[in-house]
Amino acid sequence: MENIRIKCAETVQNILENKVFFAELKNQFSEKDLPFANMLILTSLRYWCALNEILRCFIKKKIPNKHRKAQYVLLLAIAELLEMETAPYAVINETVKNVRAVSDKFLSGMTNAVLRKISEDKALWQQKMAQVNPLPDAFLQILNGYDNEQIEKIAQSVFELPKLDLTAKENPRLWAEKLRAELLPNGSLRLNGAAKITALEGYTQGAWWVQDAAAALPVLCMGDVKGKKVVDLCAAPGGKTAQLVARGAEVTALDISASRLEKLRQNMKRIGFDKVQTICADAQEFLQQTPDETFDAVLLDAPCSATGTFRRHPEVIHIKTIEDVAQQALIQEKLLNGCAKIVKKGGIILYSVCSIAKAEGEMQIQKFLKNHQHFKITPIADTDIAGFGNWGNALTVFDGEIRTMPYWQTDAFFICKLQRII
Repeated sequence: MENIRIKCAETVQNILENKVFFAELKNQFSEKDLPFANMLILTSLRYWCALNEILRCFIKKKIPNKHRKAQYVLLLAIAELLEMETAPYAVINETVKNVRAVSDKFLSGMTNAVLRKISEDKALWQQKMAQVNPLPDAFLQILNGYDNEQIEKIAQSVFELPKLDLTAKENPRLWAEKLRAELLPNGSLRLNGAAKITALEGYTQGAWWVQDAAAALPVLCMGDVKGKKVVDLCAAPGGKTAQLVARGAEVTALDISASRLEKLRQNMKRIGFDKVQTICADAQEFLQQTPDETFDAVLLDAPCSATGTFRRHPEVIHIKTIEDVAQQALIQEKLLNGCAKIVKKGGIILYSVCSIAKAEGEMQIQKFLKNHQHFKITPIADTDIAGFGNWGNALTVFDGEIRTMPYWQTDAFFICKLQRII
């Protein structure tokens, strides 16, 4: 019988050493095991820096590479002891047995001693965990341009579990009442408890779709798109495509991935928007081949480092580096340059990224405007993004740009509305 804790340790090892997202590995867990695996793996990733600090308090020498799996098993056990509700004796007994299975008798004895000491002084080690910065040095480099107070808030938001946000096809007030959800100023619905998505009212009839509140802002920032010809580049899985269709746009949805585009089509079918034109193509090639001034608007939710999604995907803070940001910034620059020629005079490019790196947001736009003086940043109307209340301090619009932050209970997004003036 397969051991779930060993499998979780192997998964974390795969994530960190091969830079893989957990979402790509979830299908290896059964439906029964997934809730526990999800909790243990994500908790461990949120506290990974602290877990290693704690282990170093007991083990001064580096554990040999041949025992790496045992080290992962032990680190996950420390997370389970300190942050989950499992009985200590169960964690200790199971982990000692698992370490012996993947390593040797000596390490299993050491594991027993370490875990017992941590269990006996649980409050002390929990306090120690809380004091360790969860952001590795490599990720801190990505935060260039933020002040110390912002960086501290970003670090603390690693531990804030994301809530489930939905976008209603129509009448968000009604669906907020039906689902007992909080109605956010932009019309997003926020559910405060755990929920099985497919069991919620309205899922079958396609009354709403899952979409982080920050991800729902770019289309709203575009203003009135009714009857306009809009291309949604990098469109899958289709949340923004659905918003555009719901608001009356004539939409072309493009994505390079055939499987992701098929997922978009399935989502559109559930929602009742199955007549959306879809194209499977590389965005750069599409932009090169498209005649000038073809579209009234372009939505470029660009490929990015995804560093703004770390509350949802805590592995991001361990597997993304400044080099990843630089690589994505080059792609974004090429795509923006391509968008500039296919939009009509007076038309707009709505640029967005789910990255916290300013190199992919503010700095990217500065470079674009320097090289494309026939474009300008155009203001984003408060009425477009706050039709259902006031954001207060939770959202700041400055000079036609929006930067959402993870400590506002959303993903970190950068959004900018560019208009072609000649």
